[in-house]
Amino acid sequence: MHFICDAPGGKTWFGMDTEAEADAESALMGHAVAKYYRRAREEAVARYAPPPSAPAIERDINLKAHIKRTMPRFLTLRDGEGTGLATAMLPAVGADGRAFHAIIVGPDNANPYLAHADAIAALGAHLGLKLDPERCYPYSR
Repeated sequence: MHFICDAPGGKTWFGMDTEAEADAESALMGHAVAKYYRRAREEAVARYAPPPSAPAIERDINLKAHIKRTMPRFLTLRDGEGTGLATAMLPAVGADGRAFHAIIVGPDNANPYLAHADAIAALGAHLGLKLDPERCYPYSR
């Protein structure tokens, strides 16, 4: 995982970098983020087209950068003890946030805005995204 930003109340947002981290998040939080992580990674890999002139040995040199650039961001909110508080799936860096359906959920898909609205607002401000509950919490519809 990598640091994204601090949030009020001693909370911190981290980005998930691997499928193993997504699996651990799913187990900790009681939801299916790992399934969405795997699907998003597979779609990013399928969209990768290596340079036609690249030798076979160099074919996948830019694959990791392509995945990072095109795959949605998966994040977790933790408190100072490492307790999982919320999980977010946000648009890829530089992607149009209005066209992407961002999702933010708490443990067992509970509404994270009830206890962590300030932390979600801090993440939105840091990333320049509007992360309101009507749009990002899928179970309020």
